[in-house]
Amino acid sequence: MKSFFLRVVLFLFIISCIGCKQNSKISKSKTASSENSIHYAKGFEIYKHQGFSIVKITNPWPEAKESFTYILQEKNGIIPDSLKQFSIIPIPIKSIVVTSTTHIPALELLGVENTLIGFPNTNYVSSEKTRKLIDTRKVREVGSNESLNTEVIIDIKPDVIVCFSLNNSNPTLDNLRKSGLKVMLNGDWTEQSPLGKAEWIKLFGALYGLDSKANLIFSEIEKEYNSTLALAQKATTKPTVLYGSMYQNQWTVPQGESWASLFLRDAKSDYLWTNTKGTGSLPLSFEVVLEKAQNADFWIAPGDFKSLKEMSNSNPHYSQFASFKNKKVYSYAGNKGAKGGILYFELSPSHPDWVLKDLIKIFHPELLPIHKLYFYQKLE
Repeated sequence: MKSFFLRVVLFLFIISCIGCKQNSKISKSKTASSENSIHYAKGFEIYKHQGFSIVKITNPWPEAKESFTYILQEKNGIIPDSLKQFSIIPIPIKSIVVTSTTHIPALELLGVENTLIGFPNTNYVSSEKTRKLIDTRKVREVGSNESLNTEVIIDIKPDVIVCFSLNNSNPTLDNLRKSGLKVMLNGDWTEQSPLGKAEWIKLFGALYGLDSKANLIFSEIEKEYNSTLALAQKATTKPTVLYGSMYQNQWTVPQGESWASLFLRDAKSDYLWTNTKGTGSLPLSFEVVLEKAQNADFWIAPGDFKSLKEMSNSNPHYSQFASFKNKKVYSYAGNKGAKGGILYFELSPSHPDWVLKDLIKIFHPELLPIHKLYFYQKLE
């Protein structure tokens, strides 16, 4: 259980890395000529101009009080004097360091995974394509999940470092900036909308000058998700759902406005904490959960267990739930990469349509009779 909890924390936060403390105010005259091309994501904006783009990271971490602005300069592009105060990144980039496994699928979908030259804690990467690059030493280890190795990053000199931060305290910032490296914050992990998370592929598309390709890829994801969402509306039942498990005498469930909760809603299920306010996790006692969810039809994401027997050995009280007795417990923790990384954590933000199809298959199998579960597995 401890290892699963740590992996969940790592998925949500992965690494406390570097930021870019800048004054983010842009005169309206410089953005008025271009519309924001982002539609679902709440944490970033892209404004296209002739010869350059303005990228604003508006929600780099939860409850952030500041935003960050980057200017992506095309070859021979002319940057107005009023924008030269911001970090200017020449595009298309040719090399990159990313710091979250959730960034890997975007690189692969765009076909630019070969430009990845550094990653912290490479064992967490599960993708077969990127693992080959790591195993052949084309991707350098650049530190741990606690801190980045600035010496290695300075040595490999990536065109840009895409990272994320938990707050505005970033101890490695000065060394990296003084070395001339370009640092860009990525706040995809703060998004709650399933399509909002997936839309961050457009940020990478902008860095590589592959905006059209990124737009096309996202349009396909959007189309698949919305068509699957429409299919879910045909369901004639709405099963009740329990989520999560105990850790250190506490049961945490996703709050009603969170990413996980929205998936359960879209899959036409009755998630028992769907009416709670907030986007984080809600800590509860076992007694409270048992009283509310003892007769729930399904149990989703019960922890890092491989079987029902393993669950009951860990906590005999789990057997009191009807979903456990009826063997309707489904986990995403069993589908792992070569080094033990959970594929759900890496891939699900970029493939919300896959997640939604899995959940519909679980709750309403008659709607997707030939679909095979990708992320989830039924515990026996």
